[in-house]
Amino acid sequence: MTADGAKKLVQLSINRYGREKIASHLDVHPRTVKRWEDGLTTVPKGNLLALEQLSLYYNSKAPVTGDFTFIDLFAGIGGIRRGFEAQSGQCLMTCEWDSYARKTYEANFPIEPNHTFICDITSVTHSDDEIRRFVPKHDVLLAGFPCQPFSIAGVSKKNSLGREHGFACQEQGNLFFNVADIIRVRRPPAFLLENVKNLHSHDKGKTFKIIKETLEDVLGYKIYYKVIDAKGLVPQHRERIFIVGFDGDTNFTWDDLQLPSSDNKKMKDILHSENGQEQPEKEYTINSKSIVNPKYILSDKLWNFLQAYAKKHREKGNGFGFGLVGPDDTSRTLSARYYKDGSEILVSRGENNNPRRLTPRECARLMGFDDNFEIPVSDTRAYKQFGNCVVTTLIEEIARIMKPHVLALKTRTHEQQNTFVHG
Repeated sequence: MTADGAKKLVQLSINRYGREKIASHLDVHPRTVKRWEDGLTTVPKGNLLALEQLSLYYNSKAPVTGDFTFIDLFAGIGGIRRGFEAQSGQCLMTCEWDSYARKTYEANFPIEPNHTFICDITSVTHSDDEIRRFVPKHDVLLAGFPCQPFSIAGVSKKNSLGREHGFACQEQGNLFFNVADIIRVRRPPAFLLENVKNLHSHDKGKTFKIIKETLEDVLGYKIYYKVIDAKGLVPQHRERIFIVGFDGDTNFTWDDLQLPSSDNKKMKDILHSENGQEQPEKEYTINSKSIVNPKYILSDKLWNFLQAYAKKHREKGNGFGFGLVGPDDTSRTLSARYYKDGSEILVSRGENNNPRRLTPRECARLMGFDDNFEIPVSDTRAYKQFGNCVVTTLIEEIARIMKPHVLALKTRTHEQQNTFVHG
C-alpha cells in the first residue's frame, strides 16, 4: 500500500471509530496514531492489515436476541437506546462523534459481538454501497440528530457570528440528509427522530417542511409528529419534538401515550436526601449523611452577579433571570450550558444561604436515569451531556407504543419476501 493510501486508511478508521479506539485496538499510544494520520511516520504492515480488517467490519454473525433491532445515531450518552432496550430492543450500531460522550456511553453499555461503534456518520454514507456495507439492516432507526442549527439559541448564536443555520449549516444542519440516506437504502420498518421544539417553527416553518417532504414524499413513510413535555415523568419542564415514521400503513396514534399528570414528580424526588438514606458518591456527596459537597454552592460573587442581573432585567420588563427551586417545585429545562453558572436550575438552601447547583447525579435523575448509570467524566462534561440528553423514561413510553407496529411491519415484510421468493 502506498504512503498516501495508508494515510487515507488511517483517516477513514479514525472518522469511523475515533483515535482513542483505534489506538486501543492496535495497542499503541494515540499520539502514534496521530503521527500516522499526519504522515509523519510509516504505519507498520501488521497495523495496516488490522486497520483494513476493521474498516471492512460492521457486525458479526452473532444471533439477534431482541424482539426487534435498532441503530442509535447521534447517540450522545445513550438515553434513546435505554428507552428502546427497556422494550426488548437490541442495538446493532451506535454513532457518536464526541469522544467524551462515547466514554460515558461505553461505560454504560457493554461491548457485544454483533454491535459496532462508529464515530462519524458521514464516513459511512458516501454511497449506497457503503451504507449497505457498514450499516446493518435494522428494524428501527433512532436519531437525535444535531439540534443546534434549529434551536432558538443556536440560530441566535450563528446569526451573531454571521454564519448560516438550518440546512445551510454544513457542519450540522445537513446531517439530517445522512440519516435520510440510511433510511432510503436500508428501509427500516420504522424510525424515531428527536429534536428541539423550535424545529417545527424554524425559518417560518420552511425547515420542518423540507424534513416532512423528505420523509413522506421522497422516502414514502407515514409520519406522526408531536411536541411532548416530559414534565410529570421527571420534575422538569422539557419540551421536545418527536417524529415517528412507519414504512406502511399502521393504526399508530400518539393518543396511546400513557403519561402521568404534570405534577406527578417534584424536585424532592431527584435531589440528594442528605439524611443518610443514600450512599455517598464520588465527589457529589460527603460524610455518612451524604450531604451535598459544598463545592456546588454558589460563591458570593456569582450569586450577587446573578441577583443583580435578574433585577436589571425585571426593571426592563424582561423575564431573564435565575430559576430557584425547592423540594416541591418543577425545574426549568436543563441545558448544555448548565456548567457555566447553573442559573436555570438553582437549588434553594433557605433564606440568607447561597443556593447551589445540581450535582451531576441529580442531573442524571432529572433526565430519567437510575443511580446505576455511571458518570465517568468531569462535572463540566457531565452537565453538557445531560443537558443534551433525552428523558429516558419518556423514550421508553414512546418505544412501548411503537413496538407493536414495528413487529407487525416486520411480519408483513417477511411474509411479502417469502411470497416473492416462493410465489
